[in-house]
Order: sequence, then C-alpha cells, then structure tokens
Amino acid sequence: MISLLWGIFALVWMILALIPLLGWGNWFLIPFAAVGAIIAAIGLLFTRSEHSGRAKTGLILNGIVIVVGIIRLSIGGGLI
Repeated sequence: MISLLWGIFALVWMILALIPLLGWGNWFLIPFAAVGAIIAAIGLLFTRSEHSGRAKTGLILNGIVIVVGIIRLSIGGGLI
C-alpha cells in the first residue's frame, strides 16, 4: 500500500516536473521514485502472489516515473 501511494505521489510530482523551467525537480524525483520501487520490491518479496497487486502497481508506477524523469533530464540537458 505504501509503494502504491508513493508511486501516485511521484507521478503527480513528475507531471509538475514536466512544466518548462521545473525540470530540475527530476533530480529529486528520480531518487524518490527509486526508494518507492525498492519498497515495492520488498513488498513483492514478502507477500503471497495473490495479494501482491498493489506492490506490482507501485513498482510499475515508480518505474515509469524513473524512466520518464531520466528521459526528461536527458532532453533538457539536466537543468531545464
């Protein structure tokens, strides 16, 4: 549950970081989402497969945020 909420918060943050001149927020977003992905991976390890839907969703959300954040930083040269 924590990783899912973490992923939703990171997704909202990512949308804000897509606004021009707020791309520097991705420098903080990527490590934040990485921690969320680690929490989701731990959740996947310690839950049964039939109850791991929220952990999988959190892992996917945080993974998407990390990938989009890296792409955004590479396009903007790391600053914009």
